[in-house]
Amino acid sequence: MKKRGKKYAELVKQVDKATLYEPADAIDLAKKTAKAKFDETIEVHIRTGCDGRHAEQQIRGAVVLPHGTGKTVRVLVFAKGVKLDEAQAAGADFVGGEELIPKIQNDGWLDFDVVVATPDMMGVVGRLGRVLGPKGLMPNPKAGTVTMDVTKAINDIKAGKIEYRLDKSNIIHVPIGKASFTNEQLADNFQSLMDAILKARPSALKGQFIKSCVMASTMGPGIRINTASLAR
Repeated sequence: MKKRGKKYAELVKQVDKATLYEPADAIDLAKKTAKAKFDETIEVHIRTGCDGRHAEQQIRGAVVLPHGTGKTVRVLVFAKGVKLDEAQAAGADFVGGEELIPKIQNDGWLDFDVVVATPDMMGVVGRLGRVLGPKGLMPNPKAGTVTMDVTKAINDIKAGKIEYRLDKSNIIHVPIGKASFTNEQLADNFQSLMDAILKARPSALKGQFIKSCVMASTMGPGIRINTASLAR
């Protein structure tokens, strides 16, 4: 555990560890405790009751945040023929096919944040599984990143579409915007995210779905949220 400085200790004092905050109050606090010299990202960490080792309890999907994430997202599209031109016209940052494999595999080129592929390119992209998989960059139909409609995929991603999935500890980590966003923008984004995740509850899950939810800025302390208030 790295030692935190005095500044962090001061921020921690503003958060009552025993309190479960309403989302609006948590957003307010997350903004107030974002004191770094850069525009911090506000993140949400949701601990679920799922057991990701069972396929039927896996959660993976995507949601377009109404106000985006505040981050410029670089999109790589694997396609061929007319779909290459379509991807370029839709604003993809990089487009290509088989020729990109050695660049990623051998040269370690990873200057992109999201990978989109047309279904007919998945055989090619599959060869990058070992590189893209661990980084969460592998295209996936559930996340809308394996599709023939590359224009929609690129537009959604550029508009603020984020993916959510369980990590090894069955926690979902997602950004909901920047500290410079207004409270209303962050509240809208948070509600859209929670609506999507509540809908994604696996039918095989028995017992509590959302065990805890914590909001924090990049460098700020965790703020626990009252999960009872999340379901509308």
